[in-house]
Amino acid sequence: MNRQLAALQANTRRHFFSRCGIGVGSMALASMLAKQGIAKPAGSHAESPLAPKQPHVPPRATNVIFLFMAGGPSQLELFDYKPKLTELNGQPIPESYTAGKRFAFMDQVNQANLLGSQRAFRRVGNQGVWVSDLLPHTAGVVDELAIIKTCKTDLFNHAPAKLFMNAGTGQFGRPSMGAWVTYGLGSECDNLPGFVVLQSGPRGPRGGGMLWGSGMLPTSYQGVPLRSQGDPILNLSTPDDVDEGAQRRVVDAVGQLNLKHLVETGDQEIATRVNAYEMAYRMQSSAPELMDTAGESQETLDLYGIKEAGESSFARNCLLARRLVERGVRFIQLYHTSWDHHGGPTENLQTHLPEVCGEIDQPAAALVRDLKRRGLLENTIVIWGGEFGRTPMGEVRESTGRNHHIDAFTMWFAGGGFKAGAVVGETDELGFGPVGKSAHVRDIHATLLHQLGLDHQRLSVRFQGLDVRLTGVEEAHLIREALG
Repeated sequence: MNRQLAALQANTRRHFFSRCGIGVGSMALASMLAKQGIAKPAGSHAESPLAPKQPHVPPRATNVIFLFMAGGPSQLELFDYKPKLTELNGQPIPESYTAGKRFAFMDQVNQANLLGSQRAFRRVGNQGVWVSDLLPHTAGVVDELAIIKTCKTDLFNHAPAKLFMNAGTGQFGRPSMGAWVTYGLGSECDNLPGFVVLQSGPRGPRGGGMLWGSGMLPTSYQGVPLRSQGDPILNLSTPDDVDEGAQRRVVDAVGQLNLKHLVETGDQEIATRVNAYEMAYRMQSSAPELMDTAGESQETLDLYGIKEAGESSFARNCLLARRLVERGVRFIQLYHTSWDHHGGPTENLQTHLPEVCGEIDQPAAALVRDLKRRGLLENTIVIWGGEFGRTPMGEVRESTGRNHHIDAFTMWFAGGGFKAGAVVGETDELGFGPVGKSAHVRDIHATLLHQLGLDHQRLSVRFQGLDVRLTGVEEAHLIREALG
């Protein structure tokens, strides 16, 4: 009898709150939405999940642009100058470098010999930093960069390694870095997503949407890919026969129905759906305005190397990244593919690496310059790098290439409190591993969050009985040598 009475009371209470449009019902709904940070339709004062939030400690940066070179750039052709490796080109790998080690896709290390770089390196900047002839524009901004030469990861296959760099694990279903940042800080922009993804190159990155997913976090925090041509997002435009007033009434009506269903079920993804409708409505005007770069000066287009204002390219995406930062978007990630240089007619170090470097060098340097001259670099972290690096030995193929290398590769950081002109870490004379300590992916994540005012140990979410973090359960340390 008691169970039946309790069930009746619960059922009556649920139906009362969900069906009452005024008085106690609406107050209960408003209170619940306010506590959970869920936006209501037009006219509401409840906050969106992406509303700005207080950081754990005073931040040095407020925004992030991650230039992700998908495929694994060869540090030995770009930043890690190794004259001894060139001297020993074609010779077997010394045993001292291979003892107890296993290299990707190689059962025996004697399958390949040492491969010296054929690129010309020169010292540039105030600190005399070694940079390859493949990156002349990057060389021109080297005094703004903190270059870390001893980055280390745990996984040597592309998709798992990309996930590890982006989500702190090689397993599907965990929040990406951009999702964690927007979850922790929200966004300063109310008419664009807090986390935006732009892509260039011949195809998408291995791992796909999981690289910018939200995992167990509400999907409000996942990255939103914007297309470079046509509508930024498919089906975003209003049909010609629907005016703005009619569109607003549809969004409001659907929002009210969803909110009632939310009260009945408590399903947080319904809250995400409500906010998605609202964001889509606002983006009908904000997204096209963002993508329209016709108002940029010719000098700016030339700075980035943009030949046509509407072109689809990494250069244009870099310009869009600056425009997104100006509009308050928290995390922007640019994926540029085709860095997987194993050797062969279409993926070799002699002809294809210069091509892909030519696609990204000027725009990446221009982004740093442009942010600085507009006063945005101080609060914006720009990151350049891929999921891993390349081996000091070559592959046995018809043309020159290198295999995947996880023990030491190079990334650079600019702005947001990173130490301009710093070179952190050094590898051995052949480039196999670090001399001293590594900068593990977990350390990179912890350092990035720290600069944004987030404690990597406190930024967590309870899921299936565990406190899930971007940096996982193992130790992570700040890379203090890279910080100003």
